[in-house]
Amino acid sequence: MHRDKLHLGLMLALTFSTGIADAVGYLGLDRVFTGNMTGNVVILGMGLAGADDLPVVGPLLAFATFLAGAALGGLVLRKDDVGWTGRTTACFGTVAAILVVLAVLLAATAGDMAHGVQLTVTGLLAAAMGLQAAAARHLAVKEITTVVVTSAITGLAMDSRLVGGHGRHVWRRVAAILLLSAGAGVGALLLQVDLALGVGVSAAIALAVTLLGHLRGREVAR
Repeated sequence: MHRDKLHLGLMLALTFSTGIADAVGYLGLDRVFTGNMTGNVVILGMGLAGADDLPVVGPLLAFATFLAGAALGGLVLRKDDVGWTGRTTACFGTVAAILVVLAVLLAATAGDMAHGVQLTVTGLLAAAMGLQAAAARHLAVKEITTVVVTSAITGLAMDSRLVGGHGRHVWRRVAAILLLSAGAGVGALLLQVDLALGVGVSAAIALAVTLLGHLRGREVAR
C-alpha cells in the first residue's frame, strides 16, 4: 500500500471517530463540541449573550483544552519530517489512551455523573481531539483534518468542474463529509445504549489507527 493512501485511509477513519466524539460531547455532555471548535466558538458566543440557556463553561473549557492538546502535538512533532514517525505513534497512542480512560470513567459513573466529572470528560476529550488534529496536520493529508469539514465543503464547491475548477480531491472531500456525518449518527445511536460506548468505539478506532500506522507506516515508507 502506498504511504499516502495508507495515511488517507487512517485519517478518514479518525474523521469518522471524531463524528462519534462530537455526538458524545453535544448530546451527552451539555451541548459541547469536543472536536469541532468552530461550532464551539459559535455556541460560546451565543451562550455569553444568554441565548436559549446555552452553556458557557463547557465550550470555553473544550476550546482551551483543545488548544492545549494541539500545542502539545506541535511541540512534540515540530522537529520531525512530514510522515509517520515514532513521535506520531506517541501522539495518536496518547489520544487512544485518553479515550480508553474516559470510556472506563464514563462506564463507572453511568447514570450518576457529577458536573465536575462531566467537565473533566469534556476537557480531556477536547484535548485528545486537539492532539489528534495536530498529528493529522503533521501527516499533511490534503483536505483531511479529522476534526472539521468546512474547508472540504468549500473546496468541493469551489473546485468543481461544474464551475470550471480542476475537480481534484473530490472523492476524499466527499468521504470526509460523509464519514464525519456518519460518525455523528453512529454516536447518537450509541448514546441510546450507553454514553461510554461511543467513547469506547472512538478509542478502539484510535488504537487501531495507531497500531496500523506504526506497523505499516514505516514499512511502506521504506
